[in-house]
Amino acid sequence: MLQKLLALAVAGGLGTIARFGLSQLVHRVGGTSFPWGTVVVNFIGCLLVGIIWGIIDQKDFFNQATRTLVLIGFMGAFTTFSAYILETSHLFQSGHWLSGMGNLFLQNVGGFAAFGVGLALIKVL
Repeated sequence: MLQKLLALAVAGGLGTIARFGLSQLVHRVGGTSFPWGTVVVNFIGCLLVGIIWGIIDQKDFFNQATRTLVLIGFMGAFTTFSAYILETSHLFQSGHWLSGMGNLFLQNVGGFAAFGVGLALIKVL
């Protein structure tokens, strides 16, 4: 059990580092007036989860331990839903209602779309 927990911690650490690096890159390119880093990370995270889930569902490729490491460890740390909620709350609290609503709509609809694209990609392959 300790080995499983350590493996999850390592996978989560790698997901966190990947999330931070990608988010910082997007903020450097796109600025910080809107949480684009979180948007991009969430879209890519949803796309990857769709692809991974599609592989698991269609091909039964990963064993249970690998599924846990990838989906819970790495992807759980990579996706930034809690940051999304926090940043959206800050937009609302600072009176930026249109940006807050835009962020809610963009991330939810875009996330579902990216997930669907990930599943569709696996079915084509």
